[in-house]
Amino acid sequence: MANYDWEEHNRRTILEGRAALERTSASLARSNIVAIETEQIGTEIVSELGEQRESLLRSQRGLQNANEGLSKSRTVLRAMQRNVLYNKLTLILIILLEIFILGGLLFLKFK
Repeated sequence: MANYDWEEHNRRTILEGRAALERTSASLARSNIVAIETEQIGTEIVSELGEQRESLLRSQRGLQNANEGLSKSRTVLRAMQRNVLYNKLTLILIILLEIFILGGLLFLKFK
């Protein structure tokens, strides 16, 4: 054991430690690059989601306006239906009145 070279052993240990440190540094650098890319992607996604939110809000406002318009149209159509019904009833009453008048005139003529 007297021939054991402690200097060579220490040198090898230091070189192995340095190689491990370099691999760790390279791995950290790659991890840092991935983290930066992930942050950029996240920022882009947040921006895109903001644009989509605005688009959805505009669509929602448009749908609300359309719904309000449909409600007003529905009210107008109901009023028109009522008026059509009243007009039909009025016409029926006029026709019945004319029939009674004609019947009365015929009765008086042939009596």
